[in-house]
Amino acid sequence: MLISSSGLSKVKDSVKEKIFFGNEPSAELIAILTVYFVQGILGLARLAVSFFLKDELRLSPAQVSALMGIVALPWIIKPLFGFLSDGLPIFGYRRRPYLILSGLVGAISWVWLATIVHTQIAATAAIALGSLSVAVSDVIVDSLVVERARGESQASAGSLQSLCWGASAVGGLVTAYLSGMLLQHFTTRTIFWITASFPLIVSCVAWLIAESPVSKESIKNQPEDDIIDIKHQFILLRKALTQKAIWLPTVFIFLWQGTPSADSAFFFFTTNELHFEPEFLGRVRLVTSLASLVGVWIFQRYLKTVPFRVIFGWTIVLSTILGMTMLLLVTHANRALGIDDHWFSLGDSLVLTVMGQIAYMPLLVLAARLCPPGIEATFFALLMSVNNLAGLLSYEFGAVLMHAMGITESNFDNLPLLVLITNLSTLLPLPFLNWLPAAESQSVGVAPSTPVEESFIPEEVGAG
Repeated sequence: MLISSSGLSKVKDSVKEKIFFGNEPSAELIAILTVYFVQGILGLARLAVSFFLKDELRLSPAQVSALMGIVALPWIIKPLFGFLSDGLPIFGYRRRPYLILSGLVGAISWVWLATIVHTQIAATAAIALGSLSVAVSDVIVDSLVVERARGESQASAGSLQSLCWGASAVGGLVTAYLSGMLLQHFTTRTIFWITASFPLIVSCVAWLIAESPVSKESIKNQPEDDIIDIKHQFILLRKALTQKAIWLPTVFIFLWQGTPSADSAFFFFTTNELHFEPEFLGRVRLVTSLASLVGVWIFQRYLKTVPFRVIFGWTIVLSTILGMTMLLLVTHANRALGIDDHWFSLGDSLVLTVMGQIAYMPLLVLAARLCPPGIEATFFALLMSVNNLAGLLSYEFGAVLMHAMGITESNFDNLPLLVLITNLSTLLPLPFLNWLPAAESQSVGVAPSTPVEESFIPEEVGAG
């Protein structure tokens, strides 16, 4: 019996170390990971949304890019959700009710898309509502992860972040190939109906969050310094934002993420010019989901202690160089080299996704590390909303360039020039690397806020 208990204990320790990266697998942690997992499986509808906008609503590449910027708005006002969560409890709870509501709103948005959406305005509103759902749930789990990770040692820095990112990547992996394969057999609206069930999972697991109700009595018994109200939040925020060590890295993040995007034009090119089928695009999603996991593993295993300036500098340069390989595809030069369009696209998507994941994770580590105690949800959401605002501008700048260059659903003459401009523009933040913390300042990593495009924006196949 003693041997059996000892063996069971070893198995539990092994699971904790190998699967949960040393984090205690509590019910609350399972709930947090489930929310990130759901954010990943929402990718089931990304291809369906893309084809819905392109084929059923007949939008142009510039219109799709503009729409992608608009539906990112909920991610830009994430600090508002942080304020509400931190300062306005529902029935005495700051986290659980917001998760439940976000799941219900998400389900409604997908049902709306599946039934009565027939215009560009209605589609924008419905997708934006789904964006709102994911943004709210993201703020809540971010705050929970920030609170948990404050106790991480330097040795385990970034482990919780890597675990949560892994859960999201696994979710994306589960539905990656299905996203394209189902489109071969079902309509886009049928896929929207299926997707509507996923946000309800978030509402269900919200009950596993370990949270004590905030009552007037408990507030009275709290030390005065621990009581966080709206006024106090503003004071702490203002104090934090006047610190050079916070706003300089924030500006760097904005510059890095705000360069123009060619994604929408590239999606139209791969489907209308190269005639990639939904089933193949599902394979691309499968490859990129696997690549995301590889990126998480590489960061966790080898790069979590690498200084911010070093890792950002090298990933920016390498991603720009690798992104230039898209020129081979859009000019059909890959065919002259004897490389099939499909194989070239798969390989390029894999490499660029790994590089992108490696670059994005230290950004989240940096953002979470800057959060002052007591306003984790609000401040982390503020920092990440800067990133998302940059993402919105990226799509809008891309839309302007596509319109100016005359790139349409059938005219891709200037696509090589667009790819060149968007890739070279990513080098712009390099002169400002010294705005990032020095090597000795790097500490623990925390919450993996979902990149805005992952959970609700249409599927694109890798352009810079």
